[in-house]
Amino acid sequence: MGTRKEHDFIGELEIDDSVYYGVQTFRAVENFKMTGRTLKNYPFFVKAFAQIKKAAALANKEVGVLDAEKADAIAKAADRLIKGEFIDQFVVDMMQGGAGTSTNMNVNEVITNIALESMGHKKGEYQYLHPNDHTNLGQSTNDTYPSSIKVATHEKLGHLL
Repeated sequence: MGTRKEHDFIGELEIDDSVYYGVQTFRAVENFKMTGRTLKNYPFFVKAFAQIKKAAALANKEVGVLDAEKADAIAKAADRLIKGEFIDQFVVDMMQGGAGTSTNMNVNEVITNIALESMGHKKGEYQYLHPNDHTNLGQSTNDTYPSSIKVATHEKLGHLL
């Protein structure tokens, strides 16, 4: 596999083209190596985050701020995460700086790149679908992270009962 160039406010990086996460996740992995316990160790949390992202995409479509093609691609990508696919792409440490921003971006980037491929584009071609502008549209980490924790906790409590 080759690489793709992605950039953020810090600069440009080469990202291995086999991964579905992007530059912001890559930087989080480099900067926040704390426990060695990554998101992939908590699939119920990833599933809950995907449910939140799917709901947001469909709501944004319904109110007309996200076109149907993009919203549906995001929702279908989220469905794949909900089914348990791509769990190995969640590489951010559970303990991190930034109050969950790295987790939110890991989810946004993976969903976006899955959706891009389903739309006939390559990973990282964010001019067609962007992790911040589309997958995270109208959301804040301060909303998505605690909401995902609540959804995941609700599901886990059901299993415990």
